[in-house]
Amino acid sequence: MHVTFRQLQIFLSLAEHRSVTAAARACHITQPTASMQLKELSDAVGLPLYEQVGKTLYLTSAGEQLAETARSMSDDWARFEQSIEAMKGHTKGRLRVAVASTAKYFIPRILGSFCAQYPEIDISLQVLNRDGVVARLRQNMDDLNILSMPPEDLELERYAFLSNPLVLIVPADYAFKRKKRLALQELAEQSFILRESGSGTRLACDAFFRENGFKPKVRLELGSNEAVKQAVASGLGIGIISVHALGMHFEAESLAILPVKGMPIHSNWWVLYPKGKRLSPIASVFLKHLQETAADIEAAFQSIAA
Repeated sequence: MHVTFRQLQIFLSLAEHRSVTAAARACHITQPTASMQLKELSDAVGLPLYEQVGKTLYLTSAGEQLAETARSMSDDWARFEQSIEAMKGHTKGRLRVAVASTAKYFIPRILGSFCAQYPEIDISLQVLNRDGVVARLRQNMDDLNILSMPPEDLELERYAFLSNPLVLIVPADYAFKRKKRLALQELAEQSFILRESGSGTRLACDAFFRENGFKPKVRLELGSNEAVKQAVASGLGIGIISVHALGMHFEAESLAILPVKGMPIHSNWWVLYPKGKRLSPIASVFLKHLQETAADIEAAFQSIAA
């Protein structure tokens, strides 16, 4: 079976983008060239690797197996290149990271200091909802993944590197805000605005409610932290949000934190990768950088959640 490494790269791009045109664009080649290379690859394998149903492209069983094999080969080659660069005294290459959307409030700061220290490392950052990150984690598509609620059905290496307190927010003129810490049951008649089901924040909230025997009256489920903040500030209800998403200047957004017994809800940010995966030299350097810089971010947000 004669297959070139370039053909495997194009096929990997196809598996990620599910579009021949997008794969060609990502590989900096024309669409006819990509189609020809993919046809030659399929001919060499002797089985169809993908099929188009309507506007959606699906990998066949053979295609899924080839994508997994090609991804492993690509990762091994990247590790080899990075190891050789390290032997030469260089740190250069590419780092692939996928993070849950709430991490966008602190991950640029971490990446900024990392890139300043290692300017020859290129970063591919995917900011997705939790399900999107978990899907990439299942397929081992990244060097590292960052989530607040790791999936329990996968064998993973996991490192807690940053706390992620969840606080209850209310409009700035909310009547209860002058009271001392409330019991959760005192909020039984209040309308809650929460993140969508399946998000890391919502999973942590649901676990907290179950532990306390509390059933919130959910008025809205929203797909972003900004939407939750805007809805709460507009007086539509009370919400629960990560302090990282709330930010340092929440009072200017007409928001206040309501003190509630048992809160803030404790959770952590985790850096994850499949158990048994060999980290590239660059991924190992970035993991160390995450752990070293987390303390500064932790200190900045401690006063909010207190």
